[in-house]
Amino acid sequence: MRQRGERYWKWADPVLPCHTHDETLDDGTNFNVQVRLSRVGGTQLFIGVYASCGMALVEEAYDSRPHESVTRALAWGVGRARGMATEQRQEQPDLARQA
Repeated sequence: MRQRGERYWKWADPVLPCHTHDETLDDGTNFNVQVRLSRVGGTQLFIGVYASCGMALVEEAYDSRPHESVTRALAWGVGRARGMATEQRQEQPDLARQA
């Protein structure tokens, strides 16, 4: 189970629907990307990378992705999350494998 960090809880808004992408790497490191439209129609993005034990390794939130559609922001976010997950695996190989 993911242990969401403070950045996620500041970004979260249960009223706004979002599109989500989840992916798990072979060592159990996983990431979650969420994109939504704000109340005024702007694209917003959240990226979270988590160890296999659920601990948050990295979380990023973007309140605005100017000139990006939801689809484009989600694709960018997935690419960014994969890069961050790979970087975290290299920096903290033991942490990413904790069960």
